[in-house]
Amino acid sequence: MTEKEILRASLQEVRDAMLFKLDGLSDADMRMPMVPSGTNLLGLVKHLAGLEYGYLGEVFGRPAPERMSWQDDGTIWDGADMWAAEGETTDYLTGLYRRACTHADETIEALDLAAVGTVPWWPEGRREASLRQLVVRMIQETSRHAGHADIIRELIDGSGGRHPGDTSFPEPGDPYWRDYATRIREAASKA
Repeated sequence: MTEKEILRASLQEVRDAMLFKLDGLSDADMRMPMVPSGTNLLGLVKHLAGLEYGYLGEVFGRPAPERMSWQDDGTIWDGADMWAAEGETTDYLTGLYRRACTHADETIEALDLAAVGTVPWWPEGRREASLRQLVVRMIQETSRHAGHADIIRELIDGSGGRHPGDTSFPEPGDPYWRDYATRIREAASKA
């Protein structure tokens, strides 16, 4: 595999993991803030859609072919990209994310990894970045938020794993988890 193919495959793996966390949940569960910061599954997907369109589109002269109201009205800077507003359906937000990923993949395919783009929201004097750097950044961003999604999903229904059929993660309610958590609590209490 080429370097570009390796980076692209790594990005797709974490994208798939992110969307997998939504499988089988109700719309309300996907929207519900599960921690004090308000983090929720659909908000993570919405946020990542904007990042894909930005870092792997706009930065290289390929703006998003669709408008995102939270960017247009500036509410993105107040966190409007981190939750599903009334009227933003699950289908709309997951579709937006998939379209953003397709748009980003087209950028990756069309350009050399050494191609340089300008990130207008970065500080003056540090705005230039190569496609290679920004693909790595998207892998990092998506991995980080997929990790958040792991925790949020576990809080919702106890399920885990990176993909359908992941046997490395016991089912919710499995006695393994109770015993495992007990061992950790005992160790922590002795520290």
